[in-house]
Amino acid sequence: MDAPITEPTILLTGRWDRDERDDWHRALAARLPEARWVLDAPATPDEAGRIDIAIVANPAPAVLRGLPKLRLVQSLWAGVEKLLADDSVPADLPIARMVDPAMNAAMAETALWAVLMLHRGFHRYARAQQEGRWAPHPQRRADEVRVAVLGLGQMGRTAALRLKAQGYDVTGWAAQPRTSGVDPDGLAKVTGPDALWPLLARSEVVVNLLPLTPATRGLIDARFLAALPRGAALVNLARGAHVVEAELLAALASGQIGHAVLDVYTTEPLPAGHAFWTHPAVTMLPHAAAMTDLRSAADVAVANVRAALTGGTVRHRVDRRRGY
Repeated sequence: MDAPITEPTILLTGRWDRDERDDWHRALAARLPEARWVLDAPATPDEAGRIDIAIVANPAPAVLRGLPKLRLVQSLWAGVEKLLADDSVPADLPIARMVDPAMNAAMAETALWAVLMLHRGFHRYARAQQEGRWAPHPQRRADEVRVAVLGLGQMGRTAALRLKAQGYDVTGWAAQPRTSGVDPDGLAKVTGPDALWPLLARSEVVVNLLPLTPATRGLIDARFLAALPRGAALVNLARGAHVVEAELLAALASGQIGHAVLDVYTTEPLPAGHAFWTHPAVTMLPHAAAMTDLRSAADVAVANVRAALTGGTVRHRVDRRRGY
């Protein structure tokens, strides 16, 4: 076990503007007053040699190269695919992703809003208002709406339980084969690649909260969309690269998919002129479904930093084999 470090040097770096960086610095420094901080990148080899911990937000490629004392990379974002794709990060270096309870709750709120909107047809009422039409339609009960939540990590599970509490017929799916059935909280789940297709065939709304891995990149393609009942809805709150956008547009044009709620895109910000901007069957969010809460996330990051400095257990370590 490495010896405890009482006065650490911590690198804080990411792709952000100075104000955002300074907000994080203030929050973290208040919780780690004993630390010395290096902002953005080490200025000299001597400074690089003193860094014990890196706290990062999608850092620039190779910024973590040449840090011989580095014990932990703590991400401030939930997604770590860019870190894992950076071959300058040593393969044996522990990386922890951000699991922020406040962000989980915010994501569950967005998932609930999207499913409620689709279930009750509020998007259709909004369009009718713009067109000056008075057009009430029949109202179904929540327990008549079958919802699949893809991804049963912290965010997916929190969203699935929120939807279940609202009365929806919810089944969760985990990509890795595990035990299927009903868990102690009453959430129905199926697991493994073979279980996905029967689940899609009976699901009217799919909420995607999967991590982005080589196995899930491009998962939501023509085959996936064709497996859903005609007129089903897609809610993508995970990563834009999960969706093959041209094939989603084709499914929307044919009516196979009745509506899509999208928070993430292959290219962000979404380019001007992209078909999603004006598509009548697309509801867009600007990657705002759940933003990291600086206060609670700073607490999570600092708890992991202190664990790494004292030989304790770092939570939410990334499994490089799985990609999250």
